[in-house]
Amino acid sequence: MTHRMVKGPRRTVRTTAMGFAAAAAVVLVAVELPSTASAAAPSWAPAGQAAIHPGVMTSTEGGDCTSNFIYYNATDVFIGQAAHCAGTGAPTETSGCTAGTKPLGTKVTIKGASKPGILAYSSWITMAQRHEQDNNTCDHNDLALVKIDPADRDKINPSVPFFGGPIGISTAPIASGDRIYTYGNSPLRAGVTALSPKAGFSLGDDAGGWTHTCYTVTPGIPGDSGSAVLTKDGKALGVLASLALAPVAGSNGVGDMSRELDYLNAHGGLGTVSLAPGTEPFHPVIP
Repeated sequence: MTHRMVKGPRRTVRTTAMGFAAAAAVVLVAVELPSTASAAAPSWAPAGQAAIHPGVMTSTEGGDCTSNFIYYNATDVFIGQAAHCAGTGAPTETSGCTAGTKPLGTKVTIKGASKPGILAYSSWITMAQRHEQDNNTCDHNDLALVKIDPADRDKINPSVPFFGGPIGISTAPIASGDRIYTYGNSPLRAGVTALSPKAGFSLGDDAGGWTHTCYTVTPGIPGDSGSAVLTKDGKALGVLASLALAPVAGSNGVGDMSRELDYLNAHGGLGTVSLAPGTEPFHPVIP
């Protein structure tokens, strides 16, 4: 399990199901991806029949994570994971701007897909290439997109299991005590799907709005990295990125989706990427 420590008084660890051993640093390789214009949403498989959807596991050469949302541009469809799911560095690395990572083009196994996906965007790679200087951005911008092979396009639905949605992207601050919902699929739960959907509450925003501290029962654990987190009204709040040890043990850090997607669209080289809304209505089934 690869755990990434975060700066400051809140001690957190990344929640990727990988070996704890530090991997060798890798050279960040720039891969040119064509810029494309935005387009209408693709057609989707029925939710009950889709093998690929938010919450399926992705594996980036041993880094097992839970996917978050489905995204698309004018030509391609992507599934989201945390950028640190492709990380190669030590657990104590504190900044996505300097952390080691596998390059763009790395093959990613997607559960339910017949062919591997391809790592098409990583906030970590983009920030390193741009020499990003903002500490909040470096510490909390933790989003990667995996391009789904065209052969699997008819297997995709963007609805979050159990809850439905998302119905859009949250752009307003989230208050302490606000209800949140998330779906984790860590292999450490041994396939017990009843433990995957979780409800909880926000402990407030931090780092200039780049991260939200949330608490659920049970908390996100290694392998839940990248999980979708929804607001009380079904909007995409963000991506589960870390497990806090203090000040509230068992709380999770959630990267802000609106900021992460804005950064991707400004600097990611994929044209305009949109988050796909779910085809199923949002329904918070956990009281």
